[in-house]
Amino acid sequence: MSTLEIRDLQVSVKLPEGELKPILAGVDLTVKAGETHAIMGPNGSGKSTLAYSIAGHPKYQITGGSVTLDGADVLAMTVDERARAGLFLAMQYPVEVPGVSVANFLRTAKTAIDGEAPKLRTWAGELRGAMEKLQMDPAFAQRNVNEGFSGGEKKRHEIMQLELLKPKVAILDETDSGLDIDALRIVSEGVNRVRETGETGLLLITHYTRILRYIKPDFVHVFVAGKIVEQGGPELSEQLEAEGYERYVAARI
Repeated sequence: MSTLEIRDLQVSVKLPEGELKPILAGVDLTVKAGETHAIMGPNGSGKSTLAYSIAGHPKYQITGGSVTLDGADVLAMTVDERARAGLFLAMQYPVEVPGVSVANFLRTAKTAIDGEAPKLRTWAGELRGAMEKLQMDPAFAQRNVNEGFSGGEKKRHEIMQLELLKPKVAILDETDSGLDIDALRIVSEGVNRVRETGETGLLLITHYTRILRYIKPDFVHVFVAGKIVEQGGPELSEQLEAEGYERYVAARI
């Protein structure tokens, strides 16, 4: 069973004038295969910083703590090494990759992770099946990655990657952002298919409870001022929906 362990993680961002601004103030979290963790908190609390720091974004500087995946030091790995080790990040704002088709992108990623290219006939079937489940037009596979995609298409593409690449731990950064009701349901169904395999640990970052009505978390963590200030079960998300984050924010002032 794969395990991502985050211990006392402290992260700063480098400002244009060269100064370091602390963002994460000591995060402790363990995510195991088959578990779904929801991180909820107000804007600017550091949720996305946590996601991008684990993935290896160069904007963020680790100033303390550790991150390990099955005992291996994630922070010592390059970004591509983290992906090959089994970490996956579904970005809030996926970037465009002109000149690279969705089909070529996914096959190249699968080859890099597995160490060998998937057999064309088998891969074509897997790709077609994943697209059908996400209600995507087959012609989508020949479009350039994220170029001209709607918000819903970008998020479906992220979940298609998740289903095909089968990571050990997946971080979903505000996957519900910009989705209408139908797209939210389809994307959530894709995430739940991955959950049901029991092979992937999920870290779901969100502001709102609407996606948690479709994807039931095992654990909910309240994130304020760069750290986890409370945790509980699914009922905690309903409490946050009713009461908001004000009392947690006030306690940190």
